[in-house]
Amino acid sequence: MEHILIVDDDISLLRMLKMRLEAENYQITDVTTGSEAQAAVTAVFFDLAIIDYQLSDETGIELMGLLNKIDPELPVIILTAYGTIEKAVLAIKKGAYSYLTKPFDDSELIQQVKQCLEKNKLTKEIKALRGMVSEKFGFENIIAKDEKMKAVLRTSAQAAETDSSILIEGESGTGKELIAKSIHVSSPRRNGPFIAINCAAIPESLFESELFGYKKGAFTGAAKNKKGFLEQAQNGTFFFDEISEIPISIQAKLLRVLQENEFYPLGGSEKIKFEARIISATNKKLAEEVSKGNFRQDLYYRIHVIPITLPPLRERRDCIPILAHCFLNDFSQQMGKNVSQFSPGAMKKLMTALWPGNVRELKNIVEYCVAMSSESVISQDMILLEPDKTSNELKPFKQAKLEFEKKYIIQLLELTKGNVSRAAKLAGKYRADFYDLMNKCGLKAEDFRDAL
Repeated sequence: MEHILIVDDDISLLRMLKMRLEAENYQITDVTTGSEAQAAVTAVFFDLAIIDYQLSDETGIELMGLLNKIDPELPVIILTAYGTIEKAVLAIKKGAYSYLTKPFDDSELIQQVKQCLEKNKLTKEIKALRGMVSEKFGFENIIAKDEKMKAVLRTSAQAAETDSSILIEGESGTGKELIAKSIHVSSPRRNGPFIAINCAAIPESLFESELFGYKKGAFTGAAKNKKGFLEQAQNGTFFFDEISEIPISIQAKLLRVLQENEFYPLGGSEKIKFEARIISATNKKLAEEVSKGNFRQDLYYRIHVIPITLPPLRERRDCIPILAHCFLNDFSQQMGKNVSQFSPGAMKKLMTALWPGNVRELKNIVEYCVAMSSESVISQDMILLEPDKTSNELKPFKQAKLEFEKKYIIQLLELTKGNVSRAAKLAGKYRADFYDLMNKCGLKAEDFRDAL
């Protein structure tokens, strides 16, 4: 239900406007002064404001300017007295959506309100779509200095040209939804809706009604018809985030939708055609979930036509400095702060962290640094990582090589139960050379024979 603010110091007109608009099922807040209007807009989100031009303490145009400082996207209709066309024109020039000349009839009022609300809704949808396009092309979100991520982007670009189902796998925070949106805005369905649901966030008892929608009276509490998520995605893209969490009871019904491209809403007798691209994502290995019996194999094959696997951040460390600086610049601008760089110690700490939360965790860490920093340079102490999230410092090559050799030889000796000849053969080394390696690592064959 749209919420409309009415501002007029004429009490009788205020009541009349409220009554007429409430009859059209709009939620109304009515006030008589500019200060009350500012307080209301600060506290509540409104879809439209209707303001009288001549208020006791200021003009409607002046108040419109003050309200737009609080909510820049709030559309305004100005009420003007008969014969004051120049004031109406001035209101439009200052940013009002339109004006109504008093006296006006009910139909004129309702038509203006509906047109304004519809235009504002369309504007927001266009901005949302442009935001998605920005996410696709935004440098901070499509950084791919490493070959693994470049390969992901190449695959995504090719997949966008098709209408095949896509399964995106990757750890939490690697950017699965970003890739899904990128595919959508690059596809022939770019002008359609992008509907995303988090399957882990919907209770099992509500999953079916949320997905398929329902008709009035379908169950206790179904007071009116409700369009389900699947129907909302018509001619666009449907994104199942964390698809592994879909209840088994719903998986069979979803499979049927994907097979037949149609479904019934709960309590409905007429089928609804389903025409949308399916993109799914999971932070689990879905094939393993199938083998465990947690996910239907037939549904898996339906959604697993084009697989895309996102690498974790720890496997693409070359991107960390670029990502970190992009986030730093963004948050500095948003917060109006002059934070411009990381100290060498801070960057080293970022480079050696384990990043279990991946890019999302890195972004959160940088946001904290910018918010809490009083200097232009982020110091090492500002990088707050839990002890288990920080890897050891990079080791010298000689030390790292020795540790690898020791671990490798231990594995061979355990496998061969201390048989040096067999272990040397598996390693592709002469027996004498293998003994030299054992001595260098302080290992004895009998220790493995005794242990086993």
